Amino acid sequence: MKPLKIVLADDSRVMRQIVIRTLRQAGYAGHEILEAANGREVVELVQREAPDLVLSDWNMPEMNGLEALTTLRNNGSNVSFGFVTSEGSEEMRQRAAAAGAAFLIAKPFTPEAFSDALSAIPV
Repeated sequence: MKPLKIVLADDSRVMRQIVIRTLRQAGYAGHEILEAANGREVVELVQREAPDLVLSDWNMPEMNGLEALTTLRNNGSNVSFGFVTSEGSEEMRQRAAAAGAAFLIAKPFTPEAFSDALSAIPV
């Protein structure tokens, strides 16, 4: 697998570190990880860095993950986008899919959850 450029968005720095560690445990070590603290930073990083994948929290200040995804899709971006969030209800999953997300991983998560979700997306 070629090294991926991944944008990881969560307003909690600690949670970003947990996600990075879990990605490594799932076999996704050695990829370039760009961190964002809110949806506005996600949009800017995607436009500037052209990543292969976005992993985003849903609830963040300034612009939430769903708004960031909608903005990206409205701007013509088709970057692979998945949510890593604390709520995994069926309604949230449907809203994520309707907006163009490839998957939603609910917290607490496992390396297997990342492996399963990421193996199903084209990067």
